[in-house]
Amino acid sequence: MKTISSVVEHYIKTKPFLLSALSQGIINLTSLARHMMPELEQELGKDIKQGAVVMSLKRLSEDLDFRINHKIIKVLKGIGEITVRSSLTDYTFAVSDTLLNKHAELISSITANPEVFYTSSRGVNETNIVVSSSVNPMVDRLFADEKMIEKTENLASITVKLPKDNISSPGIYYYIFQRLAWEGIIINEVISTSYEFTILVSEDVVDLAFKVIKDLKNL
Repeated sequence: MKTISSVVEHYIKTKPFLLSALSQGIINLTSLARHMMPELEQELGKDIKQGAVVMSLKRLSEDLDFRINHKIIKVLKGIGEITVRSSLTDYTFAVSDTLLNKHAELISSITANPEVFYTSSRGVNETNIVVSSSVNPMVDRLFADEKMIEKTENLASITVKLPKDNISSPGIYYYIFQRLAWEGIIINEVISTSYEFTILVSEDVVDLAFKVIKDLKNL
């Protein structure tokens, strides 16, 4: 049986930015309740009182405050080293039978130069390569016969070390990416391991992106 509390919670959870704002207590609950009521009444099939919606929102915000502030923020305060690199190029190629051999050639060629940034990931149909722009001519030559889907230059990477608690705490990445989205920062790529993740952004916004992530440690 649907209740006011259940439909209010479902309404909020389907709107990520609203969910976060509610958890931070920066929304006027009376105004929000008034805005929600037509949709809630349609969902329940009956008239409801605004006060009941406000009370449901208050209980939900208190619950969210516990779940987010006491779990996620604990992990975010444990963020470790943040490393920034600039002058990167992001290549995307279609998967092929010869692609791995090209990867091997590229790795062999750049291994002797520790200053060169290289990382890659493989999906079902596409392979991604991110390298220092200084080796673009080498990549262009080695992968000349491969189908290139995308090539984006003038990128920077931000690599973040996360505490071990991150793998058992839901919502960590969501919370970080939400803050970046609030600032209008477009993320070109995300590369992650168990305790580390890297985002690629335009060099124009890397300073702002770095500040957003760094400030998470002071929540």
